[in-house]
Amino acid sequence: MERSLPHPLLQEPRVLLKPGNLFHPMDESPSPSMREKAAYIKANAYCPHPAHAHTHPSHLSFTCPDCGVPTHCSKEHLYEDYENHLLICDTLREVNEDEHDLRSGRFFPEFNYPGVQLHEALINFTNWDTYLYTRGFEAVNEERSLRQLTKLLTYPTTIASVLHELSPYNLRNGLTNEGLKSFAALRYTLHPPLTGAGQTIKGLRLQSPPVRLFILGARAESSLPREIWHQLAHIFPQSLFHLVFIGPQSMLGWDSEPSAPSPDPHNPFGAVIERVSHHMKISTFVQYYNVLHDANYFAPFDPYFDCFVCFHPGFGHPGSSAEWEATLPKLLETKVPVLCTGYTEMDLSRDVDWVKRECEGEFDVLLEPQENRFKSLRWDMNDDDPTDLSQGNWGLWAFRGKRYEAVQKEGIFTA
Repeated sequence: MERSLPHPLLQEPRVLLKPGNLFHPMDESPSPSMREKAAYIKANAYCPHPAHAHTHPSHLSFTCPDCGVPTHCSKEHLYEDYENHLLICDTLREVNEDEHDLRSGRFFPEFNYPGVQLHEALINFTNWDTYLYTRGFEAVNEERSLRQLTKLLTYPTTIASVLHELSPYNLRNGLTNEGLKSFAALRYTLHPPLTGAGQTIKGLRLQSPPVRLFILGARAESSLPREIWHQLAHIFPQSLFHLVFIGPQSMLGWDSEPSAPSPDPHNPFGAVIERVSHHMKISTFVQYYNVLHDANYFAPFDPYFDCFVCFHPGFGHPGSSAEWEATLPKLLETKVPVLCTGYTEMDLSRDVDWVKRECEGEFDVLLEPQENRFKSLRWDMNDDDPTDLSQGNWGLWAFRGKRYEAVQKEGIFTA
């Protein structure tokens, strides 16, 4: 089933703003979508002034003149609470200008992506600067352009930074002994030896099956332009990939939000299949993973070819933890790595604590929780609460179900 994706830069193609004229109060913006965003914030967010702790909460109606974002119910409450607002005012202004930049209609040279990585050109995963340089991206000289680029690239690059043989995550930087075992298996598959294959029949060589990346609870990442995800195929040019987006919201954000195909014997769960290139296939399931697991749809699993990825899963969030209770035991059962990220340090810690509490003694940590080297450099604002700021994939950690190895003791094998 073919599909088209919306491109945020094509929503308002008319040049609205110049680089030096990006600041506008959201409710007075020349961009209609920004005015709609301001209206949504005013209708759904509540004033953070302490006085509302003892009275009925009030919706926002006053826009801060410094950041241009609706923040309080009145001018008086903003100035009385200005000491607290000052802590985030500059960041909110940056968010405002970045949003206007996306809608400015300018040419975005930072979104020109490089192709296949040459075998002799090594990638440096120390940080964003070294990565972009060694991958051959065009020079990004503006901080705003870098923020826009990393907002998208954080998803495939976070995965690549863990699975690549030159990963910065080693035994000195959070990788555990069990993590070394699991990721060494995947790296063995992703970096096959050069076989000298040629164009003739004599040069034919067997190729490994595709590496399957199961992206669970998929939301915004499932609607990313496919050239973003295809960066994985460029970083690992000798490997094949099958990306599997799974979750009830995995089709949100698609251009026309098509309904899934009707189930049939060849496609029992109505998956949307896309062939991005010879090296990458993408499947999308509007379904909970535990349903697919119980049907043995993806079995058997292989630690050399499979990996789960959960971007901001909200394991421990009160509003979403119940949805993961049936899925988590299934993930541990597969014994393959589960790579997870979090919006903030608190979000990541809450997820880690929930997994420890729910599955104590049943999993091994592969990568200790830490700040992600390839987090998004652009700040995101929660439209339901402008004081809630976060960065995509800020934190990173990984785990898998515990393996009980068989050992020989006094001539008897025990588990």
